[in-house]
Amino acid sequence: MTVLAFVRPEGRELRLVLRVPLAAMRDFNFPLRGAGYLDIERSDSLIRDAARTWLVSYLELYENGVSLRGVSLAAARISLPSDRSFLSYDSALAHVLDPALPRGTEIVWQQAMLDVLFEYPIQAAGSRFSIHPALSHLGLRTTTVLRFLPPGGAERAFEYVGDAGLIQLDPRWHQAVLRFVQLGFLHILDGIDHLLFIICLVVPLRRLRPLIAVVTSFTVAHSITLIASVAGLAPRALWFPPFIEAMIALSIVYMALENIVGARLERRWLIAFGFGLVHGFGFSFVLRESLQFAGSHLATSLVSFNLGVELGQVFVLALGVPALALLYRHVVAERVGVIIVSVLVAHTAWHWMIDRAAALRQYEFRWPALDLALLGGAMRGAMLVLILAGALWALYGLYGKLLGRTPEQEPNA
Repeated sequence: MTVLAFVRPEGRELRLVLRVPLAAMRDFNFPLRGAGYLDIERSDSLIRDAARTWLVSYLELYENGVSLRGVSLAAARISLPSDRSFLSYDSALAHVLDPALPRGTEIVWQQAMLDVLFEYPIQAAGSRFSIHPALSHLGLRTTTVLRFLPPGGAERAFEYVGDAGLIQLDPRWHQAVLRFVQLGFLHILDGIDHLLFIICLVVPLRRLRPLIAVVTSFTVAHSITLIASVAGLAPRALWFPPFIEAMIALSIVYMALENIVGARLERRWLIAFGFGLVHGFGFSFVLRESLQFAGSHLATSLVSFNLGVELGQVFVLALGVPALALLYRHVVAERVGVIIVSVLVAHTAWHWMIDRAAALRQYEFRWPALDLALLGGAMRGAMLVLILAGALWALYGLYGKLLGRTPEQEPNA
């Protein structure tokens, strides 16, 4: 199901114009005529009842944090699936207020659209508005396209699947910070592949300073590619996201195998940096889908999401490192424990890698044409390389300070 919605405050009322498929109004037997065509005239009262049952109770709107009450169903009508009036707010509003379709219109009821207009009393059009459109119940997969038209401001568009929770239509900076910190934190906890990589990264580390060096290296690397991707420096080809997903699985397999055969811990920070670049692109795919909820605070939301990711990592390490220490002390010897944990992780990640590689092979890779667009992309890539070189240089010095020596003094340097 696809839901189209406009929200616009005007004077002392807020208007919400909705278009939903009539087939989503389940449990209502709409009157039919002829060969299964909807009887539009006799359906007028039923479509209003359906709108109240399936829409009103699932729509929560707020003005300055206070729930809006006294909603009225100002208009409801049936529309043809070919109708294009919802391309803009003005045409959608005019269409909803137009007379109903002619009585003899032949339209199968499963193909009809239900257009409604809800009106909410408000204090002022310039207030801060938010909405929780919990419309995922309308179908197995419900996509909502929501557009907010503030008075005297640019239109804000939102598109999401399922229930996006409370949406701040014009968020303040602290609301954006809270939302994106939470998003980054929960993404780490939900992303089992990132969790397994972090576990493989730190499972053989027993001292605090090498742990700080490795985690810092991983954090700096994924922060760089996360910001670069959002800034448009990453490839936009269709094959790139599945390629990154396959590389993330490969990074887990590599780290697990290295733990099994014996890791060179003095170089682990460098490996963490390299694979951190890959994981940063993975983080960016989630962030790019959510930046629509940032309002005018894009930079603040980007930093907040990254902060949430770091807090999630710290939370995982705060639980995981002591748990591993207890495992090595009371259950199994350290070397055996590292091997057991790494084998289990490698087995899981190997299947992910095979599945993701199979999905990647379905995409066709084409070499880019030699034009100005390719030149611009190469220049942006060169900028990213310079940033990475500077970050590596800084981490190189940090590694020496944390261990109380320079990398050139290490054995086999």
